[in-house]
Amino acid sequence: MQLHKRDLVDAATAILDNFGIADLTMRRLARELSVSPGALYWHFANKQQLLGAVADRILQPALQPDPSGTWREQVSGDCHRLRDALLSHTDGAELVSASFAAGQSEAMTRVVDRLSAAVAEAGVDEQHCALAARTVVYYVLGFTVDEQSRLQWDAAGADLPEGQSTLTEDAGRRFAFGLELLIGGLTVHSVGHRA
Repeated sequence: MQLHKRDLVDAATAILDNFGIADLTMRRLARELSVSPGALYWHFANKQQLLGAVADRILQPALQPDPSGTWREQVSGDCHRLRDALLSHTDGAELVSASFAAGQSEAMTRVVDRLSAAVAEAGVDEQHCALAARTVVYYVLGFTVDEQSRLQWDAAGADLPEGQSTLTEDAGRRFAFGLELLIGGLTVHSVGHRA
């Protein structure tokens, strides 16, 4: 059987979804594909590259452009699509966050570029656009890593302190509230620099 990169990414994504990031190892992937671990390295130089490819797969739905609307609507829409994509896979936020930190995700680079363009429309000065975009991305990643961790604790039947369970709160509302605070801050920042 001839392996293609797509086959490895498909199998790795299935392992992630079924067992989580801790079980997504090169050895496990090779076993799933009935090949030796060395065969995987023809396609990916290391595990980080594989995780970057899985991250890019996870992020595909977040890359669907929606150029209509104001810059605020673009930032909000991109962030909601990003969160939805991360939540659609077990440990999606953790994997994408690690790949982003290692510079292995082309899709995250595209997300940051789109957000940078949107905040530029808000009037954020050019030297701060990428930083503002990354700040928003860090919020989405951090919030979603926390959300997925709490979901796992809830699924395991953990007895979490009052207010810590995702079962008692609307995570979507909390996410939207925090995002609106960030967007509001971008507005204030851009107005302050124009004055």
